[in-house]
Formats: sequence, C-alpha cells, structure tokens
Amino acid sequence: MTVLAEDTRAAVQLRVSDHERESRADLLRQHAGAGRLTAEELEERLDLAYAARTQDELAGLLEDLPAIGATVADRPPRQRRSREELTAFVVVNVVLIGIWAATGAGYFWPIWPLLGWGLGLVSHARGGGCRALTGRRREYAS
Repeated sequence: MTVLAEDTRAAVQLRVSDHERESRADLLRQHAGAGRLTAEELEERLDLAYAARTQDELAGLLEDLPAIGATVADRPPRQRRSREELTAFVVVNVVLIGIWAATGAGYFWPIWPLLGWGLGLVSHARGGGCRALTGRRREYAS
C-alpha cells in the first residue's frame, strides 16, 4: 500500500512546463474576456499560474469556470461532415441550375441530381444511410 500512496503523490507532484502554464493563462484570459473574471481575479490567477511548479498547483485555477465552447475543429466528425456535405450539395446544384439556365432553360433536368442527392442527405441526417444497411446485413448473416 505504501507503494501505491507514493505513486499517487508522485503523480500529483508532476512538474509543469512553460507551455502548460501559458495554455492555462490563455484559458484564464478567454474567461476574463467573456466576463467571468474581473481584472483583479484574472491578475491573481495569472500570478498563480505563472508561479505554479506542479500540476497540483495548476489544478484549481479553472475549477469554478465552465469549459470554453467548442470550436469548429472540436465538433464531432459527424457534425463537420454533415455541414461539408450540405455545402457541397448546395454549391453543385447551384452550378447545375446555372448551366440549365444558361443553356435555354428548357426541361428542368437538374431536378434529378437535386432529388437523388437530397434524399441521400436526408437519410444520412436522420441517422440512416450505409450504417443502417450494414447493421441489417450483419443481423441476417448471423
């Protein structure tokens, strides 16, 4: 048991790098910019962050603050992919309608790519798509 207690104490007393101190300071500045910290609180916490030597000393600086909002890069891959698919759908179909209009605007042939691709987008957005079919095939195969 003493070995476990020494390992736990050693894990808490890990020293921090300049990069870790600076990243914690950047988070504190973001919270101050959002109005969660006053100038005095920010200054106090920055002093503590830059003076910290161990992980334990840095641990309490953000405990009473919420997590910073997710950026586009932090979104789940499915949300990013859905937005990219929708953007591609709109751009390609606007180009197709432009071609249709430039060539005489007769029979509205862009309806077919609009419908086909649109149905695919809707089925993926509702949670269907290839995964649902793959899951069914596995059920039938077993």
